[in-house]
Amino acid sequence: MSTAPRDPADRTPTSNPVLRRALVWGAAIAGGIAVVGGILGFAFAGTEGLVSALLGTLLAVVFMGITGASILLANRFAGSDLFVGAFFGIVLGGWLVKFIVFIVLVVLLRGVDWLDPVVLFLSIVAGVIGSLVVDVLVVARSRLPYASDTQLPPPPTDD
Repeated sequence: MSTAPRDPADRTPTSNPVLRRALVWGAAIAGGIAVVGGILGFAFAGTEGLVSALLGTLLAVVFMGITGASILLANRFAGSDLFVGAFFGIVLGGWLVKFIVFIVLVVLLRGVDWLDPVVLFLSIVAGVIGSLVVDVLVVARSRLPYASDTQLPPPPTDD
């Protein structure tokens, strides 16, 4: 199973397919967690449990997806002179957005009576663990060389 050699002018990082695959599989796992968590949440805590499980899974997916999506967005600047600054600015900006949104949600959702905190917590934990497992499996099964995006210097000439 060999692939065609990359065009040297193509500066798209080879990590993009791995990140896309992680996002797709993460969404699939999150769907499973939402269904199982919703059923269990409804069985143990009624409608509040169902809503809590769905909200917790959604929060876990959104927070985990922001990182992969921000890296994919930042990789669009590959090959430009501003790549390093743009990459770290976009990725760190995504982390700051996640942090601020998390703090706002904690403050807003604390003490509301239509959520079950235990089901919410367990569904967030299940979403995070599921996302981490997906990330590990996708990266472990990817077939990227250790130095995938490097260019070797030209061979010496005998002048």
